[in-house]
Formats: sequence, C-alpha cells, structure tokens
Amino acid sequence: MGRIKEARSAISEVIHGQEGVIDQVLVTLLSGGHALLIGLPGMAKTRLAQTLGVVLGLDDKRVQFTPDLMPADIIGSEVLEETEGGRRGFRFLPGPVFCQLLMADEINRASPRTQSALLQAMQEHKVSVAGHSHDLPHPFHVLATQNPIEQEGTYPLPEAQLDRFLMEVDVGYPDEAAERRMLATTTGIEIVEPTAVMTPADLIGLQAVVRRMPVGESVVDAILSVVRAGRPESTDLREVRDWVAWGPGPRASQALTLATRARALLDGRLAPSIEDVIALAHPVLKHRMALTFGARADGVTLHQVIDRLIARLD
Repeated sequence: MGRIKEARSAISEVIHGQEGVIDQVLVTLLSGGHALLIGLPGMAKTRLAQTLGVVLGLDDKRVQFTPDLMPADIIGSEVLEETEGGRRGFRFLPGPVFCQLLMADEINRASPRTQSALLQAMQEHKVSVAGHSHDLPHPFHVLATQNPIEQEGTYPLPEAQLDRFLMEVDVGYPDEAAERRMLATTTGIEIVEPTAVMTPADLIGLQAVVRRMPVGESVVDAILSVVRAGRPESTDLREVRDWVAWGPGPRASQALTLATRARALLDGRLAPSIEDVIALAHPVLKHRMALTFGARADGVTLHQVIDRLIARLD
C-alpha cells in the first residue's frame, strides 16, 4: 500500500488540480481495466498518461486517432521479406498496441472499423492478423480521450463498445490554487519530470490483491441495488422508467465491484464500503446508460438519474 501512496504523490507532483481524476485512473488500473477520459483540450490528459507510464514503470505509447487511421496502424501487419538464402516469408510487425499503457488520443476521430480493432484488443488482450493470434503484453491498459465539444467529423463510440471501458472519467478545470502552482512549475527553466516508483510486476501484484479482497454482503447489496434500479424493466423508481431508455448490464455490476475494491486499497483499507459505491457510481454507470428522447428534450441528465439511484444508499 505504501507504493500506491508514493505513486499517487509522484503523479500529483506533475499533474496539478486533478486529484479526483488521478484517483479514478489509478482505480481503473488497479482493477485491470481501461478508462475513457472526457475533457477539453489542454487539461493534461495526454500528460497524465505519459506520467502514469513513467511512475508505474510501464511501457507506454501514444496513437493520435485520425479519420485515415487504419486497423493495421494500431495492431500491426505482416510484411513479405526475403532471407539471405533467397527464401521468402511473411513476418509480423507489431503495432503500437503492443505496449503496457496505450494512450488513444481522440478515439472518436477514427473510423468505426479502426475503433473496433482497438476495442477488440482491449477486450480479448490479443490481436489476430492473417489467421494468427498474437498475445498483448501483461499488464495491458488503454487510456482513451474524447473532446466533448468538438464533434464535427467524428465517429461517436457505439454504446456496446463504450461498455469495454471500466470507467468514464470527466476531466475538468483545476481550481485557482492548482492553476497557480501549474504556472510556476511548467513555465520556468526547470520543469518537474515524473520519476519511477513502481514496476509492472508491482502493478500486477496489486491487481491480484484487489481480486482477493473480500466484499461484505452490505456492499454487494448496495451494488446490486444501484445497478438493477437503473434498468427501466426492473426498477421501482418512476424517474428511471420515464427517463431511461436502457440501463446498465451485468458488466456494470462487475466493474463497480472491482472498482470499489481498488478504491479501498488506494485508501489503505482492507475492504470496500458503501461510500466507495456512492463515490464510483457516476464514472462506472454513466456510459452504460442512455436517456429517452423525451428526457433529453426536457433537459434531464444522466448525472441526475445516477444521483437518484445512489440517494437510496444514504
């Protein structure tokens, strides 16, 4: 647990005013999942991914998603080559997805075909090229980013593919004090650089601890209560029946269970609590639900719906 605190502190030395975002991303990695970062340009999303790679000792790479990006540009391809003896054969050239931490910048700018190639790799932790499977490194995590305001010429991720992300993390503006520190540390001669605190083996070991952590029946009941109440077919909440087109599936329950364990470990506790469920309900559920047209027309937001779901736990 001491290593986790050191890692959190080392990241905060570089990324200012985003403590909540840092914690949510660390929870995602400790859970063994992937995160979708939603934020305006200049919010240090890319810097956060690079810093995580250094601090956690992970082999990190970055792909700038563009409309002309092809699946082979991500997963790799086979090339025909000739040996010194004159024999010809195909050799697989791995793409940037063969790393431990991949930054997928503006994922919604690529075509659905390219998005699907990455999302399949995220789900299966392997890629198939020319009928041959190639395993990805372990651990393997993706931090994808989306710009919430610039949607022209983009391909929004389908809901079924959004479900591949353990959490959707909102990256907002820092407060004034944090922005003041940022100006002092990033515009001078000496710029603070991240330092390695952990290794991939350390992260894998912590992920195993998360999986072994016990979860009390009260926490399991809270998770099931929140997730199942978000489904219009089975809820007893009138607001959900009126506002929600479709609710979170069983993968949401799994994600929330893992995330609450990881948050407890991040805080130095040996078991999750109902407070963890309340704290993580928004990033785990909001990309796994959809509002009806009528609800959107009336100005209802998913934030309001999830607030209503977790209000029952207080």
